[in-house]
Amino acid sequence: MGKTLFDKIWDSHIVKSRPDHPDAVYINTHFIHEVTSPQAFDGLRKRSIPVFRPQKTRATADHNVPTMDQHLPIKEALSRHQVEMLTKNTAEFGVELYGLGHRYQGIVHVIGPELGITLPGMTIVCGDSHTSTHGAFGAVAFGIGTSEVEQVLATQCILQYKPKRMKIEVNGTLRKGVLSKDIILYIISKISASGATGYFVEYAGDAIRNLSMEARMTICNMSIEMGARGGLIAPDDITFDYIKGREFAPQGADWDKALAYWKTLYSDNDAQFDKVLIFDAADIEPQITYGTNPGMGMGITQQIPSLEQIDEKERPSFKKSLEYMDLQPGSALLGKKIDYVFIGSCTNSRIEDLRLVADLVKGRRKADDVVVWIVPGSKQVEAQAIEEGIDKVFAEAGFQLREPGCSACLGMNEDKVPAGMYCISTSNRNFEGRQGPNARTFLASPLTAAAAAITGRVTDGREVFGF
Repeated sequence: MGKTLFDKIWDSHIVKSRPDHPDAVYINTHFIHEVTSPQAFDGLRKRSIPVFRPQKTRATADHNVPTMDQHLPIKEALSRHQVEMLTKNTAEFGVELYGLGHRYQGIVHVIGPELGITLPGMTIVCGDSHTSTHGAFGAVAFGIGTSEVEQVLATQCILQYKPKRMKIEVNGTLRKGVLSKDIILYIISKISASGATGYFVEYAGDAIRNLSMEARMTICNMSIEMGARGGLIAPDDITFDYIKGREFAPQGADWDKALAYWKTLYSDNDAQFDKVLIFDAADIEPQITYGTNPGMGMGITQQIPSLEQIDEKERPSFKKSLEYMDLQPGSALLGKKIDYVFIGSCTNSRIEDLRLVADLVKGRRKADDVVVWIVPGSKQVEAQAIEEGIDKVFAEAGFQLREPGCSACLGMNEDKVPAGMYCISTSNRNFEGRQGPNARTFLASPLTAAAAAITGRVTDGREVFGF
């Protein structure tokens, strides 16, 4: 029997396996940031042991960093302390750090791919749930907890039970104005925020194969939002072309050797998955969430479900969610007033996202009563945006281009949405208080977010931008 892509990578990284025990899996690359690493380093310090293979770990500051005036001391005490501890710990244990001011600094799941650190066939972990982003390259990548961060720092291995395998196919041609963010929000709305719990997902089908690497990263990024352990896409020429020539990618003879291996990374025709789901790309329209988990989503032209459409056991949580959002069952979102627009996060902060938004809003002006934050995913994305004149387009539109960081994806830094206000966000989570205490979040694509910025309301971007 053939093997799935996941099995090929996982099995080749097993250091030790015993029945009824977790596998000891070797980790090729370990990314760390300031939030989930301090306790792990303290654990090493208390046991008087070093980082086993420091060259396999890369660190950056992203969650707590301000996205304005990064040359100045961080104002929030806790954020400042965590960033300072990352600097101290990486220096003490010999780990490479891309801190504030470094030309490689940025969101951990943006810098890995753009620097050529993320490669096909790897096992990759980080103390961050959206590590699944790196799976877009045909890697087994997943988030881990703080105790596991310490485990990997100490041994370069991790103990994990092997998850089940799921294949999600999206076939056909996407309609105009439908982006990768709409694909993944659509899938999650259909299977729920727990529909892939216990599985590692492989995305396949011609609609997936036709996506750029940036778009594939968006898909894999949100695998965790349907409960999956992670998600991956088999590498192909689009993958190889993206990687070639990047800072830390293989070169010369090493490139040829790596490429020969990468071309073996696909699921065999007779590989068996534990579950297979198939979707038609033509059924997908621009998506938007209405509730407080990413599974509570719908097409932009649709209406919030009525109470009668919800399973009886789920009605209490459904009602609680809509009360938090101050929305009514059965109502439409089109025309709903918006206060903030956030375009950024490890889901949608790459140069492709910024280029798309700039192309859409060029020559237009934001609505007067809307605050628009554009937050690049890295210093390299920021520099590229400035080099291409994207910063000027945003300035003329009244959009604020900020500095790299996780920003308003989560209320862990200075970029918070005020209580009671509505934000259309290109990030990945719409939990209660996620963007700030009592902030209300609609998840959507960069196109839908750009349309809301221009109109000040939830709007079908296809109509605003003439698709």
